[in-house]
This record gives sequence, structure tokens and C-alpha cells, in this order.
Amino acid sequence: MSSHFDVLGTAGLAVLSLMVAVWLLSLALKNASIVDIFWGLGFVLVAWASAAVGDGHDGRSTLLLILVSVWGLRLGGYLLWRNWGEPEDFRYQSMRRRQGAGFPLKSLFTVFGLQGVVMFVVSLPVQLAMTPESPKLGVLAILGTALWAVGMFFEAVGDIQLARFKADPANAGSVLNTGLWRYTRHPNYFGDFCVWWGIWLVAAETGDAAFAVVGPILMSIMLMRVSGVPMLERSLRKRRPGYADYVAQTAAFFPRKPRTPSAGGTS
Repeated sequence: MSSHFDVLGTAGLAVLSLMVAVWLLSLALKNASIVDIFWGLGFVLVAWASAAVGDGHDGRSTLLLILVSVWGLRLGGYLLWRNWGEPEDFRYQSMRRRQGAGFPLKSLFTVFGLQGVVMFVVSLPVQLAMTPESPKLGVLAILGTALWAVGMFFEAVGDIQLARFKADPANAGSVLNTGLWRYTRHPNYFGDFCVWWGIWLVAAETGDAAFAVVGPILMSIMLMRVSGVPMLERSLRKRRPGYADYVAQTAAFFPRKPRTPSAGGTS
């Protein structure tokens, strides 16, 4: 019978191996942006590695594998499509300029290592749920799957709406304020938030994984306070002249009706 330590050790080794491999690939390509593509895929790897070692309830393990895999593969595929042929993201270019010749080695720790640690912590509920054999799937699993579905809707539909908006040359320099973007400035980040709280609910039914609430809490902090909303909005305020008006009308994260009727921007 497997233990939590077996699963945690396997997951940790999987994360370490993946991030080192992606780092080496980034050196060959001279592009640290590829770490974003492997972000979602890394969670898929952790989930499957944990399930391979754990011998918990088959129904719960299968459900968690489906939830994590659908989320991670969609995100990874979308980012691969969006970033294909594009130059290195401005965030990493800025880091590269600041750190100079030391960036390649420093990026192992400040970019790839840091993301690996966050990935391991956020996925703790999935890891810890792969060992317990009881209880069977119940109300929390239903609620968690429903919340996950809401998150996937916001994330996937928000990304599609944004991609279509950007594909129209007439929208250059404009702000998307229709569709889901009318109700929240970051439907994709709100979707991530729901996805990982939903996964935690499914996992928490075991009792053991409930203590891994640090996972969705960390994801929420990253999205709302660190690398998600704040970083993107600093850039958008500089690049989008009408963004201040959009901010005044539209919720930053949790969806709600706009404070004033939409000006009917382009979409």
C-alpha cells in the first residue's frame, strides 16, 4: 500500500525533472517564455505520476486525472498556439537585460525553479487525494466538479473571445469590454481560481487532502496579488489608452455587472 510520502516524492521528482528539462530547452532556444507553455502540462504530469504511485479510490483518482488533464492540456495547447513564432515575452526579456550574462543560470532558480515549487504546492490536493481508499465520491466531488466546470467555461471562453478580438486589425489599441470581459477584466484568471478551488473540493473529500488548502490559496494569491492581475494591468495601463475607463467600469476579478452601461467597445 502506498503512502503520502511515496506520492509526494514521486511528484517532486516529476516536477524537478520537468523543470530542468524545460530550462535546458530554453537555453537552446534562447527563450524562457516556453516555461509558460509547460505550466499547465506540468500539473498533468504531476497528476498522472501521483496516480501511478497512489492506490486510492479509483473513482476519485480518475475524476482528478480528468479534471487536471483537461485543464492542463487545454491551457498548454492554447499557449503553444498563441506563442508559436513569437519572440520571448517582455517579462523575460526585461529579466534577461537586468541580469545580463548571468541570466541563463539565474533563470534556473528565479523562473523555472520558482514555478516548479509553486506547481508542487498548488497540486498538493491532487497528490494527497491519490492515496486514501475512502470515502467514495460524494457531495463535495459534485460541488467541486461543478465549480471546476464554471472555471473552465470562463477560462476557455475568455481566451477564445480575446483571441478573436486580437485577430481583428480594427481592434488594435482598443480594449475588449464585451462578452465575459464585460463582467470581469480577467475571466481567464477567475477561471483558474475556480478550477483549482474545485479540484481542492474534490480532493478534500478524503479528509487528508483537505489540509492541502494551501494549494488553492497559493494559486489565488498568485493570480490576484502577484504574477496575474497586478503584472498584466501595469502593462495594459501603459499600452491601452482607454484602459482606465475600463477599470472604472469593470470588476477586476470576481464577475459583476459593469458600474455603468458598456460603451460598446470593439469586439
